[in-house]
Amino acid sequence: MRRPMRSMAPAAKEGPRINREIRVPAVQLIGAEGENLGVTPIDQALTLADEAGLDLVEISPNSEPPVCKILDYGKYKFAAQKKAAEARKNQKTVEVKEIKMRPNIDDHDYETKMKAVRRFFEEGDKVKLTLRFRGREMAHQDLGLKLLWRVRDEVANVAKVESEPSLEGRQMVMILSPR
Repeated sequence: MRRPMRSMAPAAKEGPRINREIRVPAVQLIGAEGENLGVTPIDQALTLADEAGLDLVEISPNSEPPVCKILDYGKYKFAAQKKAAEARKNQKTVEVKEIKMRPNIDDHDYETKMKAVRRFFEEGDKVKLTLRFRGREMAHQDLGLKLLWRVRDEVANVAKVESEPSLEGRQMVMILSPR
C-alpha cells in the first residue's frame, strides 16, 4: 500500500531574511549610507532598496519593529564569512598532554620528563601527570604524592594545579594548566 506524499517542511534558512522573506507590515529602516530613515512600510522599504539596486536585509529581527538595512547582501555574506574565518584562525585548541611516571623514578628520567612538561606549558597545553603504582608500591603512596608535589613546586611559576592529586585505582593523577 502506498503512503500519501507528504510535503517536506521548508528547511530553516541560515542567516538573516532578505527582501520578500521579510513578512512584517513595517520596519525600522537604515539607508545605504547608514542614515536612519525611521519606521517605514515594508513595500516602501523594498521599493527604496530596489531603486538603489541593493537588498533589504533584516539586521535585528527581534526588535519592535524589526531593523532592516539597505545593503549588498553578497558583500554582507562575504564579510561575515571573512570575520568567522579570522575568529577560527585566532583560536587555540588546548590539548591535554599526558606524562607517565613511576614513584621510584631516577633523577635523569625525572629531568627529561620535566623538560617535556615545561615545553607543553610553553605551547599552551594542559598536562596530566599520571603516576602508576605496581605491586608493593601501593603501600607507599606517600612517595608518589611527594613526587607530584615536587613537580608542582618546580613548575609553580608557569603553571597552576587544576585538579589535586587523586588516586584512581593503581594510578595517581594530577592535572596542571598553564598560567
